Amino acid sequence: MNQIMKISVTVNGVLYERSVEPRLLLSDFIRHELGLTGTHVGCEHGVCGACTILFDGAAVRSCLMFAVQADAHEIVTVEGLSPDPQHLDALQEAFWEAHGLQCGFCTPGFLMTLKPFLAQNPDPSDEEIREAISGNLCRCTGYEHIVDAVKLAAAKMKESSS
Repeated sequence: MNQIMKISVTVNGVLYERSVEPRLLLSDFIRHELGLTGTHVGCEHGVCGACTILFDGAAVRSCLMFAVQADAHEIVTVEGLSPDPQHLDALQEAFWEAHGLQCGFCTPGFLMTLKPFLAQNPDPSDEEIREAISGNLCRCTGYEHIVDAVKLAAAKMKESSS
């Protein structure tokens, strides 16, 4: 007998109400119920970081949570970073300009990890950036361009705030 629970969650500023099984992973809810496929599923053990989202402003692994845990909470996925479909967020733009991605599979997780990091640390050192991204795996870039992209994003954000 399947138990169904009703949840209400705000994702990228939109309120969604759904009935879900208690065992449904948040990553699967985001991808399959809401159709927001920018949240990638890699390891399903919280190790790779590909499924990282913002949960009430904090970077969390959506594959380690159940959808019912998101009831009455606010989520931002990579689709919610840019202000509109014609413009990129400063961090997304920096990744593009500094070649901080290759295949792109890990990129959403990096972006969602780095968004709150840069909000808390607007002028990070290379060492601080490497520590911040240490929980995200990338098999293509070698991380150097990702670090460059974070530094570029920090400079862009500083410039736009002055």
